[in-house]
Amino acid sequence: MLIPSKLNRPSRLHQALLRPRLLALLDQAGHYPLILLHCPAGYGKTTLAAQWTADHEHLGWYSLDESDNEPQRFGHYLIAALAQATGGSCPKTLAMAEKRQFSTLNTLFGQLFEELAGWQPPTLLVLDDYHLLREEQIHEGLRFFLRHMPESFSLLVVSRTQPPLGIANLRVREQLFEIDSRQLAFNHQETGQFFQQRLALPLAEADTAQLCDDVEGWATALQLIALSSRQGHLEPRQSAKRLAGLNQAHLRDYLAEEVLARVEPSTLDFLLRCSVLRSLNADLANRLTAREDGQSVLENLERQGLFTQRLDAEGIWFRFHPLFTQFLVHQREREQPGLGPQLHGLAARAWLEQGFPVEALYHCLAANDPAQLQQLLLAQGWSLFHGGELRLLEQSLGQLPEACLLRSPDLVLLRAWLAQSRHRYPEVELQLGRAERAMATEGLPLAPGDRAEFQALRAQVAINAGQPHQALALAEEALARLPADRSHSRVVATTVTGEVYHCLGQLTRALPVMQQCEAMARRYGIYHQALWALLQQSEILLAQGYLQAAFEIQDRAFELVQEQHLGQIPLHEFLLYLRSRVLWSWHRLDEAESAARRGLEVLEDLSPQRQLKCKTMLVKISLVRGDLDNARVHLQHCEQLLQEDHFHMDWVASVDQTRLLLWQLTGDEAALRRWLAGARTPEGDANHFQQAQWRNLARAQMLAGDPDTALAILGQRSDSARRLQLVSDLNRNLILQAHLHLRRGEPCPARQCLLEALTLANRTGFVSHFILEGEALGQLLRQLVQEHALDELSLHRAQRLLKELNQHQHRHRSAHFDEALVEKLLTHPQVPELVRTSPLTQREWQVLGLIYAGYSNEQIAAELDVAATTIKTHIRNLYQKLGINHRQEAIAQAKSLLELMGY
Repeated sequence: MLIPSKLNRPSRLHQALLRPRLLALLDQAGHYPLILLHCPAGYGKTTLAAQWTADHEHLGWYSLDESDNEPQRFGHYLIAALAQATGGSCPKTLAMAEKRQFSTLNTLFGQLFEELAGWQPPTLLVLDDYHLLREEQIHEGLRFFLRHMPESFSLLVVSRTQPPLGIANLRVREQLFEIDSRQLAFNHQETGQFFQQRLALPLAEADTAQLCDDVEGWATALQLIALSSRQGHLEPRQSAKRLAGLNQAHLRDYLAEEVLARVEPSTLDFLLRCSVLRSLNADLANRLTAREDGQSVLENLERQGLFTQRLDAEGIWFRFHPLFTQFLVHQREREQPGLGPQLHGLAARAWLEQGFPVEALYHCLAANDPAQLQQLLLAQGWSLFHGGELRLLEQSLGQLPEACLLRSPDLVLLRAWLAQSRHRYPEVELQLGRAERAMATEGLPLAPGDRAEFQALRAQVAINAGQPHQALALAEEALARLPADRSHSRVVATTVTGEVYHCLGQLTRALPVMQQCEAMARRYGIYHQALWALLQQSEILLAQGYLQAAFEIQDRAFELVQEQHLGQIPLHEFLLYLRSRVLWSWHRLDEAESAARRGLEVLEDLSPQRQLKCKTMLVKISLVRGDLDNARVHLQHCEQLLQEDHFHMDWVASVDQTRLLLWQLTGDEAALRRWLAGARTPEGDANHFQQAQWRNLARAQMLAGDPDTALAILGQRSDSARRLQLVSDLNRNLILQAHLHLRRGEPCPARQCLLEALTLANRTGFVSHFILEGEALGQLLRQLVQEHALDELSLHRAQRLLKELNQHQHRHRSAHFDEALVEKLLTHPQVPELVRTSPLTQREWQVLGLIYAGYSNEQIAAELDVAATTIKTHIRNLYQKLGINHRQEAIAQAKSLLELMGY
């Protein structure tokens, strides 16, 4: 007797998520002899197969179980499934199968093919849970079946393992259509739809994306998260966290029952021991398991669908699914307590032998062996520091006993450099001083070379703290005493010397020193210092007004980042910030925004305070675009960061510039007077950040009604800028001076300043700096053009500026539906009744303004820093409220409302 359910396609799919992405993929598989869905348990293989075959007219379905390993039973069920698919067109073969009148499956299938020789309709046979079959006679019979089945037949195999059906041969002959865990894993969109179906309260898009990433798209884990949430045990985000830590009993039970129950003891021991590794190859596996067949075991684990994924095309490197790893760790600690530290120690030594000190240090930490940890840090600490592994190093040094550190000048210096690199400057002197005192107390004074290295670091801290003269003295002392083999400190001290020249306005001395530093750092393989030297060269060239040359230096820096894998160190963010600054100056705003946002991505895992520079660029970009609402949002983030830490004047001056520009555009005199009352006055004006703060003071005095003081400030700063060849600062000063003279009703000096600023802009390429000063400069520019007062280059520059100013004014008028304008609009007697009775939210007004300004949905999403799907929702809502049907109607409505208000 046959069990009917084994021959029926699963039909209870009412709660299953339809996945059009995969269904469309399978629709391409119709002409392949073998279609293979294979991956570990819980990825939705059977559900997908059932959904895809729902409309197949000639379908045979066979759900396998352990009892089907008997060849005659298997043959009977398979022929019965095909009899259903062909409408009973193989009665003789079915009778042979029922009476078990066949010696081999090849004999049975031969009879089947003879009986169906004239069968033409496309027919699909599904074998579900094929991994349960272990009988070689059945595999051999299926290989015969695949070789000789009619052209109209396709076989769909659903399995956790790669079935032994000649897969490699079929793949080479392009007769195999294959979907594995990489395609079957849920993506962000599918995860969002999944939770939307199962949870009463919707989840934010970012939360569903994070959940998807946490479990790597594993459907069973997502289902358990939803189950826990529905039962009120915990929030979905908490579910993901608990799943990652495997406190989730349901998941442990699932993996124990569905996966480990079928694993042989020797394989289980291999898995438990190797679970300490985040990635592995055969050599590592052999070291941890005392075996010699690690490669074949790993390949077999992959074939068996035991959550093992190869990481390269050659099949040398593998990894386990992270949740499966956590489950194995739990099992190992329960079954073999105390084994973990021993395995981590073995792993640390094995990784180090293979030349991977980062992984070795990770395992050293887990092994909890201070002696091994100290030895590794002494051998590899500086190479890891130069490679940007700052967080791991700090964690490692934090696990060493303080006494071990204080007796080792090298480790003291390493820890102090880590504090310096994270801008914790007071800690540096605290650590160095404590070490010096401790060693003196024990009668172990610092060797001259060690003391010189300490002084080189102190020089770096001094220049960071804005104390150039002290920094220069310390750097020169270090260079005089450093042994030739202390390459890192020698590069640092030389770099500090160049930075001092930069801060003192001696740019022609600073640039060759920084070029020398770059060459030294590259020669010694200290690539993060080479990158810093390139960034300093870029800043010097920016100050000199050579923006194109600075841009090209940045290109070299990006090449270094790529070549030496420096993409995740903070200096990469600073490089992206400098690139954004140049692009902003040239009014390439989309590219500038892209660079700033990439900089923020580099800093995702670091403290938020490090984001200040790139966040400030987003404010400046929004101001030039005329989007004051978005500028306010970004500026609020910057102000919050300023309150949480102490920053260099350069960073603070940049934020203050955006504050003052926003207050200038909105007429917020009270805010600028408050700022002016507490503003810091620079001690000099020899570098770009001091000049920037003086310009802030001048702008504030101008807006506060004291143009004489503002003019005096700018005049002195411009004289210094000319003397020191700070061309970019002179250019900025002259633009602001022209604006100031116009406010004072002095067209002749305004004209003179603007002419000189245009001449300098032919070298700097400045555009956005002019635009920020608004229409007042535009009128004077038009006069200069009309009077033919400009040379050819300056004329071209002026025409470009006028074009951008016109677009800026249009964007500012059209896109800025701020709260004050909306309030006036809604109380205007001639406003349409529908607008008054169906009020838009402030965000919807912003979206309407940006639609009128010609922004696409994607551009609006980027401008407002939200998801594109959110913008679609806002647009749908405002269309409904305003009774409009498409974008052109929205533009017409916005135009009529703005004209009503006199725009």
